[in-house]
Amino acid sequence: MFAEKIYWVTGASSGLGEALAKTLAAEGARLILSGRNEAELRRVAADCGAPGQHLILPFDVTEFDHLPQVTEQAFTWRGQIDGLINNAGISQRSLATETDFSVYQRMINTDLLAPIALTQRVLPHMVKAKCGRIVMITSVAGKAGSPMRTAYSAAKFGLNGYAEALRCEVAMHGINVHTIAPGSIKTNVSVNALTGDGSRRGESDPAIENGMDPLKAAKRMIAAIKREERDIVIARGFELKMTQMRKRSPNKLFDAMAATVARGYAAQMKAGAKS
Repeated sequence: MFAEKIYWVTGASSGLGEALAKTLAAEGARLILSGRNEAELRRVAADCGAPGQHLILPFDVTEFDHLPQVTEQAFTWRGQIDGLINNAGISQRSLATETDFSVYQRMINTDLLAPIALTQRVLPHMVKAKCGRIVMITSVAGKAGSPMRTAYSAAKFGLNGYAEALRCEVAMHGINVHTIAPGSIKTNVSVNALTGDGSRRGESDPAIENGMDPLKAAKRMIAAIKREERDIVIARGFELKMTQMRKRSPNKLFDAMAATVARGYAAQMKAGAKS
């Protein structure tokens, strides 16, 4: 399924994106690796093996005016893109009452509009080729609203909606659309998360520190894609239970999450960030 195929991975310089790149490379894929840190992208490319078989294409996913040029470079490299994995993104840790509107704007630009914009540039080529695979890395927080993540949940819920509607439209063109909702994975996602004023949090969460190994999570994701699963959840413990409760008993889930906030969840998160 992946051998000799061209896969474009955004946010590939670290964390889950890096793990997905390595997993795809092990499957024989040829990669286009994108992110803002060119040096780290080169490191990841070297770790993926097959020297000269991967393209380093650094760019900022929110620089929408630059996308036509970036997309042209990507397609010119090998003349095709078989798969696009929209992984780049940021998270948030702040109460809505303490969050500046600019944080919502930045989150929506990065986690919702950026993957949509890039997908819209790639889609016509896939439609013409009558094949392709689009993967959206969403979140458990995009399936069940999570406290201190109102902007993040809004963006990820929106991305799920776009992907589900898109899936219906492009199936007749031989294009597969997958959504993958990870739970906590041990990366720098919480360290790099935005606070209420838009600054970098600079501290990880216990849940993230005890989260899944990125490479193990990536392998589970690729295995699910191989099985042609469309709506994929890669989570465990309460995070997995959240997605199940959201379907079966949303009121019960809401009451449980509201009780968590009432017991001081926000204060605990803030204390952890300052420690």
